[in-house]
Amino acid sequence: MKKIAISIGDLNGIGLEIALRAHDEIKSICRPIYCVNETVLQWGAALLGLNVPMDFITEECGEAYEIKPSVVCAKAGEASFDSFTTAVALAKTGNADAIVTLPINKEAWNLAGIVYKGHTDALEDMLGCEAIMMLGCKELFTILFTHHIPLKEVSDHIKTKILHRFLITTYESLRVGHIGVLGLNPHAGDGGVIGDEEIKIAKAINRANEEMGREIFFGPLVPDIAFTDKSRAKCRHFVCMYHDQGLIPLKALYFEESVNITLGLPIVRTSPDHGTAFDIAYKNKTPSTKSYTNAVKEAIRLSEKTPVLDF
Repeated sequence: MKKIAISIGDLNGIGLEIALRAHDEIKSICRPIYCVNETVLQWGAALLGLNVPMDFITEECGEAYEIKPSVVCAKAGEASFDSFTTAVALAKTGNADAIVTLPINKEAWNLAGIVYKGHTDALEDMLGCEAIMMLGCKELFTILFTHHIPLKEVSDHIKTKILHRFLITTYESLRVGHIGVLGLNPHAGDGGVIGDEEIKIAKAINRANEEMGREIFFGPLVPDIAFTDKSRAKCRHFVCMYHDQGLIPLKALYFEESVNITLGLPIVRTSPDHGTAFDIAYKNKTPSTKSYTNAVKEAIRLSEKTPVLDF
């Protein structure tokens, strides 16, 4: 069985409860290694009224601190970062076949003085590569050209050369036959009337297809109709120009089952496609474990070099 390092996430949120409640299912398909401080683990389980299973194998990390349910704080941010870096180290040294990251709180990372905005840019720096964020399920995958940047900066990032390289890396990671590419502006720019970003996007698409000798990418697609049933009948993978352009339709359609997959890395990393859910953490409102279990299943498949497309 594959060894999967589980980064436990922000313990003031729902990550620990998800890990504990899903443990029996997860251990039946892999050997999970939970990256967490043992003392804090026991305190968190007690707050939840749950027992820590005897076979809940941990990799000790970080210092003990007081869990404050649903509170954004530096200590929780620091602990979640320690858990994450521990999981990455296990994968880099071959002591884990993949990592699955439970949700962090980006504000807590900031309060802890962590320079990264999230897992993806941290992985890029730690592993010296360009990471690509893909989210979805077997019905729909969205691939984010830009992710955690202000909306006003997106246009400045759309450059033909950079997008062309991004498209090639995306294809090499996925090896699928058709990938849609969205425009940025309403009506995909209306031929330059509403904006000229689509001209750059079209050039990147053409160059990528020429390099591969066939038409893998098509677009720029009009964003407001890109995710209709008719469009998704042609393909299930869409490159989106910014974070919410891809995540709003995905979460509206497939919120519970979607996962986050990082492409372009030397290690396998997946994550549930939801946040820390402070509104329900430690409040006897049992969270869904479906996205988490799908993330673990996908991590196992990717570590076996099998296709990304089927849960």
